[in-house]
Amino acid sequence: MPVLAAAVLALLTQQAEPTPQVIHLWPKGAPGFENRKDEKEEAKDWWVKNVHNPSITVFPAPKEVANGTAMVVIPGGGHNQLVFGPEGVEPAKYLNKLGITCFVLKHRLPREPNSPYKIEVHVRQDVERAMRLIRSRAAEFNIKPDRLGVIGFSAGGETGAFVAYNDLPGDPNSTDPIERYNARANFFASIYPGPIGYPAIVPPDAPPAFMLCSYDDEFHAKVIEDIIPKYRAAKVNLEVHLLSAGGHGFNLGNRSTVPSVKTWPQRLADWLSDRGLLTK
Repeated sequence: MPVLAAAVLALLTQQAEPTPQVIHLWPKGAPGFENRKDEKEEAKDWWVKNVHNPSITVFPAPKEVANGTAMVVIPGGGHNQLVFGPEGVEPAKYLNKLGITCFVLKHRLPREPNSPYKIEVHVRQDVERAMRLIRSRAAEFNIKPDRLGVIGFSAGGETGAFVAYNDLPGDPNSTDPIERYNARANFFASIYPGPIGYPAIVPPDAPPAFMLCSYDDEFHAKVIEDIIPKYRAAKVNLEVHLLSAGGHGFNLGNRSTVPSVKTWPQRLADWLSDRGLLTK
């Protein structure tokens, strides 16, 4: 009987979990591609493909721990798919426990077969729009607009770089109120990132950053290794972790057998705490 009762309780808890809110970045579809907004996404197991109507999925922090900090979570996937579960939903739920409200981004995918999109144009447009949209509704989401950061995995680290290193003020004269908001991230976490979007010179007003990769993931580790002296020259705060092993794409580490990989999210939590981002 106790086993049966526990099973029933678990089922009821699962059923009670609300479906996350999905907000499309543009009500009429992405500019120039409005005619594709009703095409269905493809999703199976851990991935999502065929994204033509970019969106954010909202994961609010529980009220009892919410601290006003928010993060856009950008899954990897090489720009031909999105690792939406392990690098989107799972990190969002982890960060929720720290009091951070999260928004998992579904952006367009330039490397899918026959894709009409470009990384530097349309993916960048999507992440900028997500930042502006979230700030425009900060009161609704119970977050502070000056505590909005980004965490990206692999190709998501490239996408996050677009709003970390560029000056992105809003257009005060725009007829679209969302476009009047700034799109720059206040802090940036990049996990085994690809090289796109990272600047030759880190600007002195770049946000503080946290970067992590395994040392044996040579291609992606080099992205981080190359940017360290640029942060030093810009006098911008940077925390880096190069784990001795783990390869690429270990997500939150819970599927790894390497202890330092399994516990890496705690390094991120420590950094967020050190930055004062976990206090109300």
